[in-house]
Amino acid sequence: MAAVSGSVRLQRCVSSPAGRHSASLIFLHGSGDSGQGLRTWIKQVLNQELTFQHIKIIYPTAPPRPYTPMKGGISNVWFDRLKISNDCPEHLESINVMCQVLTDLIDDEVKSGIKKNRILVGGFSMGGCMAMHLAYRNHQDVAGVFALSSFLNKTSAVYQALQESDGVLPELFQCHGTADELVLHSWGEETNSMLKSLGVSTKFHSFPGVYHELSKAELEKLKSWILAKLPGEMDS
Repeated sequence: MAAVSGSVRLQRCVSSPAGRHSASLIFLHGSGDSGQGLRTWIKQVLNQELTFQHIKIIYPTAPPRPYTPMKGGISNVWFDRLKISNDCPEHLESINVMCQVLTDLIDDEVKSGIKKNRILVGGFSMGGCMAMHLAYRNHQDVAGVFALSSFLNKTSAVYQALQESDGVLPELFQCHGTADELVLHSWGEETNSMLKSLGVSTKFHSFPGVYHELSKAELEKLKSWILAKLPGEMDS
């Protein structure tokens, strides 16, 4: 099956700001989900839509591709993995292709008049990992990055990129449930301390008893962080 090329235009679901659009947020779903699926899930957890007065939220959908952890079955995933483990090499070829595809999404926002430092990227699980690759390897001038229930492999290309970087890096907001059995809490913690040691300003928020899922407390905390990073004109 042909690899996804940089000319792919991602399907996306958009939550428009209630007022004047002055900032954008790209929120990447976990493996096997979709942009619409993530938006609906967030609404169920919060009991209301995640919306802002001035921030447009873009929920893109990963193109379907063969996914090795599913024995090569087709799934909506941002990239391939050899297995769900932090102790194996990354499938860099598929990650790099998707960085290019998602760069087009960032470029679209910039062309519409939104500055790079008014754009946040982040995601849940695999989406958070993808966001870290996108920001720390390709777009160190975005406003910030968030990763929920996510991890980076021990020899991640993100760490290598940061070792070679000497500029100001986007802040990372990271959350993880202590009861997560798919992506272990310790993998998230390890990722966070590694990024911190490489100069990333970051806080790691643990949520006791939370599995591999979104929680209301986490999303409320994320919402406050988003507003701190992307204040409206009146607040800045």
